[in-house]
Amino acid sequence: MKIGTKAIHAGVEPDPGTGAIMTPIFQTSTYVQKAPGVHAGYAYGRTSNPTRTALQASIAALENAKYGICFSSGMAAIDAILKLLVPGDEVIASNDLYGGSYRLFIQVFERYGIKFHFENMQVAENIRPLINENTKLIWVETPTNPMLNIVDIDAVCSIAKEKGVKVCVDNTFASPYLQNPLDLGADMVMHSATKYLGGHSDTVHGAVVTSDEALREQLAFHQKASGAVPGPQDCFLILRGIKTLHVRMQRHCENGRAIAEFLRDHDRVAGVNWPGFESHPNHEIAKVQMRDYGGMMSFSLKDDTLDSAVDLMSKTKLFALAESLGGVESLIGHPASMTHASIPKEEREKTGLVDSLIRLSVGIEDAEDLIADLKAALS
Repeated sequence: MKIGTKAIHAGVEPDPGTGAIMTPIFQTSTYVQKAPGVHAGYAYGRTSNPTRTALQASIAALENAKYGICFSSGMAAIDAILKLLVPGDEVIASNDLYGGSYRLFIQVFERYGIKFHFENMQVAENIRPLINENTKLIWVETPTNPMLNIVDIDAVCSIAKEKGVKVCVDNTFASPYLQNPLDLGADMVMHSATKYLGGHSDTVHGAVVTSDEALREQLAFHQKASGAVPGPQDCFLILRGIKTLHVRMQRHCENGRAIAEFLRDHDRVAGVNWPGFESHPNHEIAKVQMRDYGGMMSFSLKDDTLDSAVDLMSKTKLFALAESLGGVESLIGHPASMTHASIPKEEREKTGLVDSLIRLSVGIEDAEDLIADLKAALS
């Protein structure tokens, strides 16, 4: 089954009671039991919910996984993954990653005895010297946020498997439409489903998928025990969004290319970070592991000042200045003060995330209008 068909049908069946083609919103906290412990598979809303069950099956199918486990946000999903670790364990993570991930790693889990190493994974071999007997997890973002670096998932997973280390890939920027990390050897894939999976900027959600039964059992335990579960309305909204994932992603990619090429050729723009360019450092890897290059990009201006970046971001009309990404509408953002403010300035600048960097989430509007908006702001 191809991904467009999966997006509409996989994991979703008509409601057996009514024939409803859309999964009902089971807005209930508890379920009546015939006798103590005798029920139809559902006992309490924190543990399970039929709307959530359908969504978990749908996301798993999109990622060619056996199991899906959903959470109330992407950060709650990452939190559950990190709770697989114990004090003394070590994690190797991409040095260019979402600021919220960095904050959770350093300000929360480092206090509990987990050690984190941040490394440039554009060369997979860079991780090898960092692996030791305490290394339990390699955390990969690709494309990275916000520099759009590409990490060779297959190469990282090959090294990890030599050492018996688990790999989790944050696939939020790409979505299952563009790449499937489990097929390349990853053990887990994490999504902020708020973004492309939902696609309409109307709910907050997270998910982890895996084909490892032991990992599924541990993650499901943390889902139940910690209780960071999504409500049925949120699950319904993500299910609805997934049904158009493939057509939305096609337009995101088409528009992304048009915007990236426009910016690259503009005389005020110094450089554009977008993996679809042949000049991108790991473009050849992106060609192999991705189906297309997406609608996320970042760029800087030739005068390279914060004031110029702020001036530009204040002048766009269609590109709304806002956090988040992956919705149908186009967004413009300032990583240094918004999504990545929790990362110390000196650490940000090591990866190229300077104060003047601008990030775009290109939506599905008409590309000509988006280009006109940027052209006016740049002039």
